[in-house]
Amino acid sequence: MNETLTADSAGGLARVRAEIAAACRAAGREAASVTLVAVSKTFPAAAIAPVIAAGQRVFGENRVQEVKAKWPALRAAHGGIALHLIGPLQSNKAKEAVALFDAIHSVDRASLAEALAKEIVRQGRHPTLFVEINSGEEPQKADAFIKTCRETHGLTIAGLMCIPPFAEAPAPHFALTAKIAARNGLELLSMGMSADFASAIAFGATHVRVGTAIFGSRQVHGQKKSPDAGLGG
Repeated sequence: MNETLTADSAGGLARVRAEIAAACRAAGREAASVTLVAVSKTFPAAAIAPVIAAGQRVFGENRVQEVKAKWPALRAAHGGIALHLIGPLQSNKAKEAVALFDAIHSVDRASLAEALAKEIVRQGRHPTLFVEINSGEEPQKADAFIKTCRETHGLTIAGLMCIPPFAEAPAPHFALTAKIAARNGLELLSMGMSADFASAIAFGATHVRVGTAIFGSRQVHGQKKSPDAGLGG
């Protein structure tokens, strides 16, 4: 294991935790009210291990196949690991998603809700479910979909997840998401990434999805990219 990577990722985790604590103090909240989801997508087990060693137990991934490849050994070696699916989910992957993940942040359409409902009943597993909303669309669309998930498919929806449009200020989107959650009786809010999680906490985020600030950039086809990009992380 590269010692620099170990120090960098452990240091990144410590800095993020400190920033979360500071944001919570500023918002008059307890730091324990915010769950840090470390976005480990694309990073190998060797890069994740030092972050686990530093005490992190909640991780975000966005591909079923990647989780199947790298997490069984990590989970066997370390207790208390929770895996959150933060990326898009195909309906035909619902079976594997229910089996592998402790939370699914990207319930975004009726066909997926139906597939998840069937697998939850079949497997007897109940991952925490977040409805992913498009905060740029009419708010009533989110309300109607939450109702469909609950009344038509019998799903227990715990919260909302939003990814603000890249070119827009995130705060209004966080505020709108919190408003929609409140009027639907939802307590959990998955909002905020490396660049804006402090703002998300000010608007009530209970889960922040942070990759770059912990793990650094990743190499994709010879170019550096953020592990957060396009993942809601």
